[in-house]
Amino acid sequence: MTAAPATPPAKAHPSTPPDSVIVGLIGAGIQASRTPAMHEREADAQGLRCIYRLIDLDRLGLGADALPELLTSAERMGFTGLNITFPCKQAVIPLLDDLSDDARAIGAVNTVVFRNGRRIGHNTDCSGFAAGFRDGLPAVPRDRVVLLGAGGAGAAVGHAALQLGAGRVTVVDADPRRAEALAGQLDARFGAGRAAAASDLAAAMAAADGLIHATPTGMAKFPGLPLPAEQLHGGLWVAEIVYFPLETALLREARARGCRTLDGGGMAVYQAADAFRLFTGTEPDAARMRRHFLSMDAQNQG
Repeated sequence: MTAAPATPPAKAHPSTPPDSVIVGLIGAGIQASRTPAMHEREADAQGLRCIYRLIDLDRLGLGADALPELLTSAERMGFTGLNITFPCKQAVIPLLDDLSDDARAIGAVNTVVFRNGRRIGHNTDCSGFAAGFRDGLPAVPRDRVVLLGAGGAGAAVGHAALQLGAGRVTVVDADPRRAEALAGQLDARFGAGRAAAASDLAAAMAAADGLIHATPTGMAKFPGLPLPAEQLHGGLWVAEIVYFPLETALLREARARGCRTLDGGGMAVYQAADAFRLFTGTEPDAARMRRHFLSMDAQNQG
């Protein structure tokens, strides 16, 4: 269980950065992840040794209920920490000793640091999405934003959207109760009326300035569009969090209909850079990590 609020938070990183780290990623269907290469290559560039392992629930035939055993095993094997992805970002929270302020407010964790016998949960999805959005869509209108997906990633980007100045976020999810819960959470943090749940996606999209897509649809494992193509209109911007493939069916369709678009690459790079800092105590070069990320895309297309 998470520690009581009065418990002093652990330091984000040691005062003396380590010479080497072992880290990993827990999630389902993650064989195509570029996160290991980004971490390892950035560490090489900084003269550090980083070993990054994939812990793929699908490959192992496991579900999120295996998290307690996986975290304990990682600790015993000397891991510095773990990245956490779908479907474990919320399920991991009861297994941690403390949370960063952002992770506690968002209710989702994508980075766990093991330090001094304690497990500290962080959320770099929120900061990563915000940094990528500022780079890729710096001057778009943000009065009315639709957030499609209210899981762990959706919670993080919903918080980021309101931090970025969105006037109102309309949350839509296949599970209406989950959409209502996230909208209430956002209202509680940012003020009444800043978020609302909706079941009529078509009506929400018709009135929207922009769409943030935060479901797994579009990933290599879950191909297709997350909404009917006719709901995309030319005055809309569309921000994607899926990054493999970098150009999803949603982004292709949106561009064809005249929308400004943002792929998931920026979020992937910046969240990895923030996690690298937490794992190593060393300042990453995000621009260099971005070049590494794009070089992998070029190799996959070659």
